[in-house]
Amino acid sequence: MADNAIKLTATNRTRLGKGASRQARRDGQVPAVVYGHGAEPRHLLLDEHATRMALRGNENALIELSVEGQPLLVLTKEVQRHPIRPGVQHVDFLLVNRNERVEVEVPVTVVGEAVPSTMHIIELAHVLLSAPVTSIPETVEVDVTGVQAGTAIRVADLTLPQGVEAVTEAETDIVNITEDNTVVEETEAPADAAEAQ
Repeated sequence: MADNAIKLTATNRTRLGKGASRQARRDGQVPAVVYGHGAEPRHLLLDEHATRMALRGNENALIELSVEGQPLLVLTKEVQRHPIRPGVQHVDFLLVNRNERVEVEVPVTVVGEAVPSTMHIIELAHVLLSAPVTSIPETVEVDVTGVQAGTAIRVADLTLPQGVEAVTEAETDIVNITEDNTVVEETEAPADAAEAQ
């Protein structure tokens, strides 16, 4: 199995439907489905706490499921979370093998300090990448260190890990650097207050 896969234990679901799903959640379990590679979808149950920890901060987590002793390598495709309290409600997994490439949407993270009196605006929150299933980056880092106002950082400007390619068009803006107008407003506000007195 993949060396970087997170390990989770699952059991086969014997009861399906909304009532069974609600009962499973009350029992601290998460309903999940595994599909792909032309196989029939498999309905599973996972421990909620272990699943929440495994999927925290990684939208495309590679998971090695042990389903009653049988190993399955899966990629997280969709996670339904509770709208108010922390908790995973349902997970869709895609069956994969360690030698294939997949297309995944990876979130953008801005790092570094732009030039003083500038601010960055994220234009594209996720970039579509093609990557080996065992080498999917958790985030796409965009470094704004020393970037001047009026600059657009595009997909073509990204430095991606070896073997990872962008599927999103090269000319697509990811981050724009603009002048920070709030700095001017903050420095003018005290002067206005002084004149009012």
